[in-house]
Amino acid sequence: MGSTVVYGEDLEVGFYNERCPLAEGIVRATVAKAVARNPGMAAGLIRLHFHDCIVLGCDASILLDKSPQNPDSEKDNLANPLLRGFEIVDDAKAEIEAQCPHTVSCADVLAFAARDSVAAVGGFTYAVPGGRRDSLVSHGRDVDGNVPPPLPDIPFLKRHFEQRGLSLNDMVALSGAHSIGVAPCAAFFDRLYFFNDTKFRTDPSLDPKFAAFLKTKCPFGETDSGGGIIRTANLDNTTPDRLDVQYFENLKNHMGVLSSDQALESDPLTAATVRRYRNDRAAWMKDFAVAMVKMGKLKVLTVAQGEIRRNCRVVN
Repeated sequence: MGSTVVYGEDLEVGFYNERCPLAEGIVRATVAKAVARNPGMAAGLIRLHFHDCIVLGCDASILLDKSPQNPDSEKDNLANPLLRGFEIVDDAKAEIEAQCPHTVSCADVLAFAARDSVAAVGGFTYAVPGGRRDSLVSHGRDVDGNVPPPLPDIPFLKRHFEQRGLSLNDMVALSGAHSIGVAPCAAFFDRLYFFNDTKFRTDPSLDPKFAAFLKTKCPFGETDSGGGIIRTANLDNTTPDRLDVQYFENLKNHMGVLSSDQALESDPLTAATVRRYRNDRAAWMKDFAVAMVKMGKLKVLTVAQGEIRRNCRVVN
């Protein structure tokens, strides 16, 4: 992948103030209603936005269903397990279409929904520029190599994010989203049962009591026999429904579920930033908001590119 990253300089805060003044309010209300029913949907929408942007840009390609013309969509790639929140985007988009037909892109709806999810479970918000347009294609093969793996190699992850236009500080700030949501057991199975390829050896960087708890969530036989995607564990078992800095506190206590999370605490490249966020929630909120806006501008389609889908799951 090349090092050139294209940012959406044509995006504008308040883009729909004249075009469709109810748009952002509709998304906000739809997200608030969904998260009140199931707080986990906030994590789903934030993750959906990230998985859209980190592949080929924030173009709503993650929302497209596979079809005869598009047989291998991004959402069906094995590197994208447990994606959720599609129905919430559908609901918001349908109401917006009723008010302002063919005006608001699915990519913008998703960006607004991620922000409003942060507000719903984190209690803070930020301005999101609009003006994105929607991709005409979605290929599962494009996910490979773009979605970062849960590896404890911080220099590798640093390069991975920087190649996609995000700094090391952005990476650590965005990792704070793991204060909510779940991970499939398959993502940390080896840490519990096959550390360093040794059967029944547990990663010593895990707190022993916490490791024992995770094993109750991910039993060896069931997880190993195909349940590793179905079975899940909270990424933050202390305040699982609040977007806060407890995640960074958990790392200090050796309670990071993913090896890539725990490595942030121990690697010299990131340890000081983790400590700063742990002790200063305001600093983390500010940096998280900056990183989300920055991520939301990656390789967007604007002006005459792409289209504005009427249905987020299919091209017009």
